[in-house]
Amino acid sequence: MTLLSIKSEAWAYSLITLGTEMLSSFFSFYYVKLFLEVYKISKSAFCQAQVILMIWNILTDLSGYFHMSSQYDCCLSYRCSLLGALLHAVAFLLPWFPWKHYRESDWLIGLQLVASLCAFDSTHAWVQQAQWRLFAETSPRQESRLQLTRINQMASLVGSVSILFCGLISHNMEILPNFQATSVAIAFLASISFYSGMFNVRQFEFKRNPEENVLSESEQELARTSVILLMRQILSQRNFYLFLIMNFFQVFHLTIFSNFMMIFADNLIPTEALSSSVRSIMYGAGFICPQCLVLLGQSWLKKYGYYKVILISFYLEGAAALVMLLLGQEHYYCLAVYLTVIMVIVHTSLCLFNLPVADMVDADLPKFNRQPLSLMVAVVGALFTRPAQSLAPMLILSKLNQHEYGEANNRRLLDLQDSMFNLVCVVSLGIATVQILTWRSFSVRNRRDCSGMV
Repeated sequence: MTLLSIKSEAWAYSLITLGTEMLSSFFSFYYVKLFLEVYKISKSAFCQAQVILMIWNILTDLSGYFHMSSQYDCCLSYRCSLLGALLHAVAFLLPWFPWKHYRESDWLIGLQLVASLCAFDSTHAWVQQAQWRLFAETSPRQESRLQLTRINQMASLVGSVSILFCGLISHNMEILPNFQATSVAIAFLASISFYSGMFNVRQFEFKRNPEENVLSESEQELARTSVILLMRQILSQRNFYLFLIMNFFQVFHLTIFSNFMMIFADNLIPTEALSSSVRSIMYGAGFICPQCLVLLGQSWLKKYGYYKVILISFYLEGAAALVMLLLGQEHYYCLAVYLTVIMVIVHTSLCLFNLPVADMVDADLPKFNRQPLSLMVAVVGALFTRPAQSLAPMLILSKLNQHEYGEANNRRLLDLQDSMFNLVCVVSLGIATVQILTWRSFSVRNRRDCSGMV
C-alpha cells in the first residue's frame, strides 16, 4: 500500500481521525486534573457537570440523528462538515484558560466545566457519527475495512503524540503557560487536518453516482418512520445488546484510566522513583502504543479475526490486574508498567470496535430488507455507552472523596493510596470478567471467512 494508492475517502477518514485524536486524547487526559487540582473545583460541582453532560449527550444524540437522517447530503456537505469540525477545535480550547482568577470552589469553575464538556462532546459526536457512517458504507468488504483501519491507525498514531509532547513541554502540567501554549498549537494543527480532510470529503461528494443518490433518498425516508420501531428492531438483536454491554464497560474502563492516570501515578508512585520526563513517556505510551499494536497486528486480525483478538485482550487485562493485586503497591516500577499496559490493552481493543459494528450493520440488511442503518446503530450505541464517560469520573471521585482526596494535609493519605490501588486493580479485574462472559456469547464473528478476502 502506497500513499498514492489510498482512496480519497480513506484520506478524508484518516485526516479527520488525525484531528479528532489530537483533540480527544488531549482533552480526556488533562481536563480532570486541571479542574480538580489546578482550578480547585468543588466535588459537588464536578459531579453536577457530569450529570448535565449525560443529559446533554442524550438530547444531542437524538437531535443529531433526526437532523442527519433527514438531511444527510447537507450534513455531510463540505461547508457543514467543515463548520462542525472547526467548532470542535474551538470547543477544545474552552477549558484550558480560566475565565477569571478563581478562588477555591468558585461557582464559575463549574459553569466553565459544563460549557467545556457539552461543547466539546457535542462537536465530537457530530464528527464521529459522520465517520462511523463513512466507515460502514464505503468499505463493504472485510479486507477494505482492515485496510481502512490500518490507515486510520496511522493517523491516530500521529495524533496521539500530542500527549507525549505536552507532557515533556509542560512538565506534566507543572508549567501552566507552556501547557496552554501547547493546547493552542494542537488546536491549530487539528484545524488544518480537519480542513484537509473535508476537502477530500468534497471530492467524494462530487463523485457520487445516481445509484448512490437513490440510496440517499431512501435513507431520507427513515426520518418519517418510527424511531422507536427502529430502536426496538436493533435492540432485539442479541448480538447488538451484547455489544452494547461490552462496549459500555470498555468505555467506562478507558475513561477511568484516561481521566485519572496522572492522579493515580502522582499519588501511588513517588517522584523519586519516576522523574517527570519518564512519567511523560509513560503517559504518551498509553496513547501511542495502542496505535502501533493495531498496525503491527494486522496479520493477527486477518488470521484470527477481531473476535478472538478482542477476547484475548480481555483475558490479558484480567491476568495483569490479578498479578498486580498479588504483588502489591510497594513495587513502584511494576505499578508504572501495569498502569501503562492496562491503558494500552484497553485502548487497543477499543480501536477494533468499528469492525463488529460494521458487521452488525451488514447482518441487519437481509434480516429486515432495508438500507444500511449505520447512523441509527451509531446513535443507539452512543445513547447506551456514552453515559459511561460521565459515570466513570463521578464514581471514581466519590470513592476518592471518602478518603479526603484533594484536602490539604490529608491525614488519611495511606487510606487514599490503598483505595486508589484497589481501584486500578479490582475494577480492571471485575470489568475484564464481565466482558469475557459477555463477549463469548457474541456470534457475529466469522464474517472474515465469507467476505471474499482477496
